[in-house]
Amino acid sequence: MRCVQITVGISEMKVSDKADDVLVTYSLGSCVGLALHDPARGVGGLIHCMLPLSRIDPAKAKANPMMFTDTGVPQLIQTVLDMGAVRKRLVAKVAGAAAPLQDNGVFKIGERNYVVLRKILWKNDILIASEEVGGTAARTMYLEIGTGKTRIRSGGVEKEL
Repeated sequence: MRCVQITVGISEMKVSDKADDVLVTYSLGSCVGLALHDPARGVGGLIHCMLPLSRIDPAKAKANPMMFTDTGVPQLIQTVLDMGAVRKRLVAKVAGAAAPLQDNGVFKIGERNYVVLRKILWKNDILIASEEVGGTAARTMYLEIGTGKTRIRSGGVEKEL
């Protein structure tokens, strides 16, 4: 199988139903990354949300809903469902929501991103299967569409979620 790597930038979302696609997002610091995968349908998606709530800038949220956790995550859920995923089969994996040292805990963006993400998933009856959140380190997150395998790389160490 030939792997095709697709980069998900900051404030972006990508979805796929091609088994050889690997979605990857870099630099998950205070941002939150969510991988959703339906193993039976072989469809999945990855989103990299920067800020928790869209109400701070409704114009930006309208132009790019993926920038915000409260508007981007529902769009990811709906997109994978539209591609044939079944809600009760969705496997959710989460990374990021860190507190980078320069933040000094003032804004708590990572923590707030994570709280908003959990609330949206809970309202959609989607449980988090595994996660690596918090701390101070940035993370890279990979989702293999064919297998649903989700990996995290941080500080030169890679592990499966």
